[in-house]
Amino acid sequence: TGLLLTLTGLSLASLCAAAPAQTIRPFNGKDLTGWKAKPGDGKSAWRVGTAKPATQDPKRFAVTPGGKELINDTAGHGLSLDLYSEATHGDAVITLEVMVPKESNSGIYVMGEYEVQVLDSYGNDANPGAGDMGAIYGAQPPKKPKYRAPGEWNTYEIHWQAPRFDAQGKKTANARFLKVILNGVTIHENVEMPNVTPGGVDGKEKPQGPLMFQGNHGAVAYRNIVIWPGK
Repeated sequence: TGLLLTLTGLSLASLCAAAPAQTIRPFNGKDLTGWKAKPGDGKSAWRVGTAKPATQDPKRFAVTPGGKELINDTAGHGLSLDLYSEATHGDAVITLEVMVPKESNSGIYVMGEYEVQVLDSYGNDANPGAGDMGAIYGAQPPKKPKYRAPGEWNTYEIHWQAPRFDAQGKKTANARFLKVILNGVTIHENVEMPNVTPGGVDGKEKPQGPLMFQGNHGAVAYRNIVIWPGK
């Protein structure tokens, strides 16, 4: 179940060799150590185990213990909380796998503030919108994505450049999605982010921030989460 990477100009081995001490693996595959639920209404439904779409309800997961997946085991919208890492990052290459059940919705918030959409968009490959899987939420739809069916694992590779600030804290350069690759297909290149997207940790731009997964919209599972040092 190794993650299939398509790092342009960089092999996985070269990333490991470049700065192994800076590589962040925020999820230990055993428990929720190193993660915090964003305050909100209700309780967190995040747990660790193995997920697959439930036989009786394909919009939910059947979760069994003993796996190495970070799972939002919720029945639907508003019944869980967003989850973010205690570890923070700036420039980075983020690689992970994600799975949703039928019609579910989540999001990957880079630095806790810039959302790459996670959604069951199966069948929308030809005409994806600004809210479909792989979209930079509300900013730009993905280009020629290859969507997988609900219950199948998707691979993400996000090349990220953090916003820049001077010594007084004034922003001197906007953040950028240098490249986003979904299931082996480049869906974004050099997308400038003048500001954050809605729904982040605190709505503020900063030099570093956590990785956040949206949990208040639906069931989702993540695994093989690595934050490589950016170049």
